[in-house]
Amino acid sequence: MNKFDQSESSLLNRASSIEIGKNLRKTHPLEAHEFVKRRPKDFSSNAILEKSNKDRLPELIPIRYGRMLASPFTFLRGSAALMADDLSRTPNSGIYVQACGDCHLLNFGAFATPERKLVFDINDFDETLPAPWEWDVKRLAISFLVSSQDNGIDDETARLIAKTCVRSYRENLRKYSKLSPLELSYKQLDLAKYAQNAPTKKTKLYREELIKRAETRVAEYLFPKITTEIDGKKRLLDQPPLMFHPHKANFDALAKMAIKDYRESLPHDRRVLIDRYQLQDVVLKVVGIGSVGTRCFVALFMTPDDEPLLLQVKEARTSVLEPYAGKSKYEKHGERVVVGQRLTQSSADIFLGWTRGAEGRDFYVRQLRDMKVSFSFDEVTPARLENYAEYCGKALARSHAKSGNAAMISGYLGKSDVFDEAVSRFSMEYAKQNQKDYDTLLHAVRKGAIKASTETDS
Repeated sequence: MNKFDQSESSLLNRASSIEIGKNLRKTHPLEAHEFVKRRPKDFSSNAILEKSNKDRLPELIPIRYGRMLASPFTFLRGSAALMADDLSRTPNSGIYVQACGDCHLLNFGAFATPERKLVFDINDFDETLPAPWEWDVKRLAISFLVSSQDNGIDDETARLIAKTCVRSYRENLRKYSKLSPLELSYKQLDLAKYAQNAPTKKTKLYREELIKRAETRVAEYLFPKITTEIDGKKRLLDQPPLMFHPHKANFDALAKMAIKDYRESLPHDRRVLIDRYQLQDVVLKVVGIGSVGTRCFVALFMTPDDEPLLLQVKEARTSVLEPYAGKSKYEKHGERVVVGQRLTQSSADIFLGWTRGAEGRDFYVRQLRDMKVSFSFDEVTPARLENYAEYCGKALARSHAKSGNAAMISGYLGKSDVFDEAVSRFSMEYAKQNQKDYDTLLHAVRKGAIKASTETDS
């Protein structure tokens, strides 16, 4: 199969790209995306999950499983490695983009640009890697279908919500393919406009509430809630088992070395900015579902005038896509995450950087929260999920257009809904597989073969 990566196709004109895309339909029919290939006979979903636990903090692995077992949707969120294996056996056009790698509906949301404007975009890049664009689209569509089912929405409506997401991706990608590279690089999904263009008054009120909530998710609001003062110095509070100071004799020294290395990854002007703050304290923090057990830290910095800065230092491991899409060209996985984020996001955190710890583990660094909010599952309705699916499809299209050849993908997809329909039906079938895998894990936990716990159990 031909592989069209970003560098090879970037200098093709739009007409040539569209024609190549159209011709790809002959060898990779759009209808073929409906089918789920059977797994190998010796396949074990639990074995893949257990393999993904390698080098995680062992005491946190039961919490990971406990969070995954909350519902089939939380299982889907935590099993990116399992789905990457399945996606590798599905048809793809061979057109590569900078893929998110873990493209589900809760890895999209609002966050602040350096100009303090709220925008909507992908906001998680732990698994980012150049890979077939279809993998992101399919995982996103499936996430909408499974979350719809989890919220009591009937199967056919759930399928149509997934189809809306794919249709939005296809239609918006065509629009983005007509923009110049410079126009595309400036393109942002403004959350204020998102609220203004709401289809109903109720939806507008919800989106305005989302903006208000985002504005409170900054260091100035969070700082008093998670800090205390000891011997005249600010310290982060221990809140075990989710946030605590590691019991390691030389931990503070190792943290300072890692921060010093991180500083070198920043542009010079950002180094001047970070130098105005001094590291005060670092704690280990349990985050997400798929990330539970990996090393994630919150670092507290203060100015001489007691103004806080909270940074998240998160472990960057090998992407779940790497066994199927190829090895990253970056030696440090923190750099892989940062470059992938900058390639695809409309605006990146000013403190975004990477470091390699003294023990050889890679990390990336960004501000903690910084107006970051995701979709709320309070009062879920089909209309709300459909509106959100429309916007996520649009955001993913902008991301892929920025890093890949949008015209070639658009030429392949065409103007009909054949691909939308195929992926929505694929999502229905994969949702059944996801349920089986969820049940398999639950059975293993009930037998005692795998340990799972809630935070209160730990």
